[in-house]
Amino acid sequence: MKNMSCNGNANKDVVEDEYKYMSGFGNEFCSEAEPGALPDGQNNPRVCPYGLYCEQLSGSAFTVPRKEQQRSWLYRIRPSVTHEPFHPLNFPAEGLTADFSSGIVTPNQLRWRPFPIPSETGTDWVRSLFTICGAGSPARKEGFAIHVYAANESMTDSCLANADGDFLIVPQQGALKITTEFGIMVVQPTEICVIQRGIRFQVALLEGQARGYVLEIFQSRFVLPDLGPIGSNGLANPRDFLTPIAWYEEREANFTVMHKFEGQLFSAHQTFSPFNVVAWHGNYAPFKYPLHKFCPINAVSFDHPDPSIFTVLTAPSSVPGAAVADFVLFPPRWTVAQNTFRPPYYHRNVQNEFMGLIKGMYEAKKDGFLPGGASLHLCMTPHGPDTATFERAIQPDSEQPAHLGTNTLAFMFETTMTPRVTPQAMASPCIDRNYYRCWMGLRSHFDRTLRNQNQTAEEEQAVQPAKPSSTAGSPAGPEAAAAAAVGVVGNGL
Repeated sequence: MKNMSCNGNANKDVVEDEYKYMSGFGNEFCSEAEPGALPDGQNNPRVCPYGLYCEQLSGSAFTVPRKEQQRSWLYRIRPSVTHEPFHPLNFPAEGLTADFSSGIVTPNQLRWRPFPIPSETGTDWVRSLFTICGAGSPARKEGFAIHVYAANESMTDSCLANADGDFLIVPQQGALKITTEFGIMVVQPTEICVIQRGIRFQVALLEGQARGYVLEIFQSRFVLPDLGPIGSNGLANPRDFLTPIAWYEEREANFTVMHKFEGQLFSAHQTFSPFNVVAWHGNYAPFKYPLHKFCPINAVSFDHPDPSIFTVLTAPSSVPGAAVADFVLFPPRWTVAQNTFRPPYYHRNVQNEFMGLIKGMYEAKKDGFLPGGASLHLCMTPHGPDTATFERAIQPDSEQPAHLGTNTLAFMFETTMTPRVTPQAMASPCIDRNYYRCWMGLRSHFDRTLRNQNQTAEEEQAVQPAKPSSTAGSPAGPEAAAAAAVGVVGNGL
């Protein structure tokens, strides 16, 4: 059996949990669960090894530039075309949509308390999907959607394929075991995973219950952001992304294949497990990423950098720098900027910001913004730290270096297209209709007699005229005087 990366050398399998993975981002992988299952030197021979069927899964048009090509070849026991006709799904899914024509636009700040996990059993991952907002249309392959999930049952003898776009899944509570046509991933609440358009997958709840967030993009694909002057290292390093190795089951079953198409769910019946891929190769495959391996870049002198410095993945649009969606992480880190208001600054943004909290407390809002909850600030809607955070941050003791804590993890989906909020999200009992009150205590600190409260004693001393001093008797003589003069001028600058 072999698992190989784009350079043709055998990958050393990475064991993150009980399953093995191949490391790297955007690689040409190949993996086989049985020795010799991959054809040698061609993609679709007349007869494949082991009598397998050959099937290509194309994630991009055939004629896009080579650097944009996304495709994989799968060698499976029975092909995916072997199923009965699709029909609309026989259970209601009113909470899931890709139609935002009836959505609501509001300049108000929005926040939701944690979405509850149903008390009655029977809600699997697909049934629990609840759309918060979105923009564009999957029919035009344009835009995105943001969902949450709160499930209490594993998917059994069923799977989902999303024809609308790519899923980026952010577990908040409860580990997920995600079985795909390419292999198995275990995704913890401190990890994320991406499952691309068209890939069939099944979600099992390893802890009986699970809650989290989903970013779905109808266009583009997730890539690593350019690093620019940062250089060749930092943020999310390519080697830390993990793709599952080939795994298959040869099992007869009454299997339900669900298909998400323009926001609607369809199902078809087949008599075998779809997870029957014995080998595969290509660059179109699901992957996961452990968030604790993100290497943040931060200010070490003064001022607060823009949140884009914490981008993990981005889905570019046709406008350079204006993404369809970014996944931005706010991890544990040191904050040391001097003479600086360290929490996120008050802001109005041409972009749109959806925030979630995986664990702990968010530095800008220590009260009210809870793990499993969310906030949404649309284009040019003012937002920023709440009153209590502001008052703490301007105290003199906030100058000391501080660590934001190891038990905190927040994130943001930032988007270019302004989302419309679904009616069910606006009517949700979880919505916090008193959110605006967290800023109502911000009082005026203006005092026209106080020019610069931050001016330090050292700065005040630096602007005073230098006192003449005699160098007579000094061992260093004129050299010491010259050095002192340089020091005064340097401080003055």
